[in-house]
Amino acid sequence: MRMASQGCCRRREGESTDGSHTKKKELILNSETNSFDGMGLNRALLDIIRDKQFTRPTPIQAQTISHGVGGRDILGCAQTGTGKTAAFALPIIQRLGLRKPPHGHRPIRSLIVAPTRELAAQISQTVGEFGRPSGLRHTAIFGGVNQRPQCEALRRGVDILIATPGRLLDLIGQQRLRLDRVEILVLDEADRMLDMGFLPDIKRIVGLVPDERQTMLFSATMPQQIKQMSNQFLRDPVAVTIAPQAPAAETIAQAVYFVQQDGKLPLLKNILSGEGITKAIVFTRTKHRADRVAHQLEQASIAAAAMHSNKSQNQRQRTLDQLKSGRLRVLVASDIASRGIDVSDVSHVFNYDLPNEAQTYVHRIGRTGRAGLEGQAVSFCSNDERELLRDIEKLLGRRLEVAGGREEANRHVEKSFQPRSDVSGGQRRSSGGGRAMSSRPGPVKKVPRRRWRRQKQTV
Repeated sequence: MRMASQGCCRRREGESTDGSHTKKKELILNSETNSFDGMGLNRALLDIIRDKQFTRPTPIQAQTISHGVGGRDILGCAQTGTGKTAAFALPIIQRLGLRKPPHGHRPIRSLIVAPTRELAAQISQTVGEFGRPSGLRHTAIFGGVNQRPQCEALRRGVDILIATPGRLLDLIGQQRLRLDRVEILVLDEADRMLDMGFLPDIKRIVGLVPDERQTMLFSATMPQQIKQMSNQFLRDPVAVTIAPQAPAAETIAQAVYFVQQDGKLPLLKNILSGEGITKAIVFTRTKHRADRVAHQLEQASIAAAAMHSNKSQNQRQRTLDQLKSGRLRVLVASDIASRGIDVSDVSHVFNYDLPNEAQTYVHRIGRTGRAGLEGQAVSFCSNDERELLRDIEKLLGRRLEVAGGREEANRHVEKSFQPRSDVSGGQRRSSGGGRAMSSRPGPVKKVPRRRWRRQKQTV
């Protein structure tokens, strides 16, 4: 796993939105921790870490685990795929495992709130793997499946509950569970929960847990609303920001094809027919298009399946299992899957449609290049999506490498166009930063600019 460069820490004070002063220590990643030893983890946890061949902590783990074990509130910001789940799961298991659960019915002592079913299931799997020797019980509750097995697990008693906001509040309303004994609260992917409109639900949930608790808030980005949430929900937190200046992981090679909408499917089929693409995720803007693309790939003898919110949770989980096992080569998904998919060896991500929000692009391509592995992100840009591409490049701070010039594009589609040119007519070039795709751009053809009308995204 990748580590950070050596250096020193920086401290500063913040002020909450209500005017009260809150001391906040911010750690900008400048120091290196080479081992999980010395973080306060017990021998059983260290043995599991070694058995899983985790030789080094990731930067977010290196900067947060010891503080979490010590009971400090944490505000953590790091890109997707950097190991945030273990950063809070290990401290929870360590702290709860120090005390035997009370006799009789086990109360919920730790609550982990996640925005999507896939992420909740992934967190539950991680907690189960690390917590097995501790004897702690855990379960995950989320919508899209029958609630009866979840209620039965709650009836037997759990120490650690992983939940999506909707199902959690639903079962609280049914008096199936209580949160008055929670000692550790985790809000994971907080920015995604804000994007999905869960802020009122989060406020309700926080109001149901005791004031005296440890709170850990993790996010892939740090918009102003997240900072306001931290001032409201956290006490004297350790704030850890990992490489905020790099929106996309440096292990991901990024490129863009300029192609009309009706030429995207032939181009995708052509690329997938080549070698080197072992496991791919294709992102579309709508559920209907995800189904259509997956069907067309199947017709071309490419093992593919669609995943979106119209699929049941069992169908979605089955599709993920097939992707992980290698029985499925291509997953076609709407943006509901841009976070929460924990498949470590995805070689390629394809943006069949560019997302309406630039930050969603970062979450999408974060499905590849995980755990220090290299990956490739390929985007298809039609003429009507050029404004979306500009937004993405503005967020990244550079232009994407153009994959395939005029001649190559014309081999795949009848209607293709080339990227904008400068006044001198020179070809567009990548401005550096990050890794570049191997193919080079071809001649440039100037294209009239069209204004993109943003539409509400359907997942």
